[in-house]
Amino acid sequence: MVYRSDKRAPDQLRPVNILPDYISTAEGSVLIEVGNTRVICTASVEESVPQFLRNSGKGWVSSEYGMLPRSTLTRTPRDEIQRLIGRSLRAVTDLERLGERTIWIDCDVIQADGGTRTASITGALVALGLALEKLVEAGTLTSVPLRDFVAAVSVGIVDGDVLLDLNYEEDSRADVDMNLVMTAGYKLVEVQASAERQVFDEQQLSKMIGLARQGVQSLIAKQQAILSMLTLRQ
Repeated sequence: MVYRSDKRAPDQLRPVNILPDYISTAEGSVLIEVGNTRVICTASVEESVPQFLRNSGKGWVSSEYGMLPRSTLTRTPRDEIQRLIGRSLRAVTDLERLGERTIWIDCDVIQADGGTRTASITGALVALGLALEKLVEAGTLTSVPLRDFVAAVSVGIVDGDVLLDLNYEEDSRADVDMNLVMTAGYKLVEVQASAERQVFDEQQLSKMIGLARQGVQSLIAKQQAILSMLTLRQ
């Protein structure tokens, strides 16, 4: 039997809680808790776009990511994670329907125990949806310009076992570490996989993808429960 420090089954997510409207001054915001990892995600609307999009009729979604100094003992360069979050959200946003405006997503990790980038993506989608809904309510947009939901989860091989949603203790000793971003329509946005201590084969990769897919769809169900009033144009 696989032993996990928090007594989860190999295919079990940590407890997930998404609290919407966490920051009252932001157009959209959530506090997402994944086990002991906690991230505040806010969405801010700016009525302008980057220079390369001016007069194009298209909008933009961008992100910033940061950690409180004592949220963790180690840091990952934020630029890499910021780009990942932005790419993930743009993959499901209809930028033409958004119009020439930018949605800034800020993800601030206040406590880290593994999976901060995946929690950020999952929470950021909800914050984005809430902000877009407010634009519709204000009459700025006629409908919410989202094509789909998107979420992310980590998976890895630890002591020879494939595990879903690694906490820090598991991630720090993983033989293989992978982050997967996927839509509700089972489309892959990004797969980041690397051998940390041991190489892996196609069979193990397939098992990791299958387990991650299961985890992502569970997370998307939580997003949909919060954004159930949104009408997505598929």
